[in-house]
Amino acid sequence: MKINKTNAARLLDKAGVKYELIPYQVDETDLSAVHVASVLGEDVCRVYKTIVLRGDRNGIFVCVVPGEAEVDLKKAAKVSGNKSAATVHVRELLGLTGYIRGGCSPVGMKKPYPVFISSDVLAFDYVFVSAGVRGLQMKLAPSDLIKATGAVAADIV
Repeated sequence: MKINKTNAARLLDKAGVKYELIPYQVDETDLSAVHVASVLGEDVCRVYKTIVLRGDRNGIFVCVVPGEAEVDLKKAAKVSGNKSAATVHVRELLGLTGYIRGGCSPVGMKKPYPVFISSDVLAFDYVFVSAGVRGLQMKLAPSDLIKATGAVAADIV
């Protein structure tokens, strides 16, 4: 099956980052990382989701957390230099990032937003993140994901 490369994948190519594109069957009624993990036959701890937030001081920033975890808004605000933070409304997602819900990749957003990744990512040899469209994940080493996004590993869950 021919897999079309996404902008996120092309950016990883350009950066010389090794990754694998993994297609999966999308369920429009369940876009959760838990569902993606089950379809891939992977541990949900390895399937990371991308959450876009707005801080009260520094504006938009991105958190990348394990599939079953929730971003701790207080911790996320603190590591990003904000007093408080809230998730952006799903209607704002495409305009801010170039991605839609269920297909939001931390790689290749419209602007280079600050990225914070849950520090537990460092325990794995590989993880999955969205490739930028629903139905396609990127499998890569956490160190490569951090390098490609300029992410800071932090306690955010």
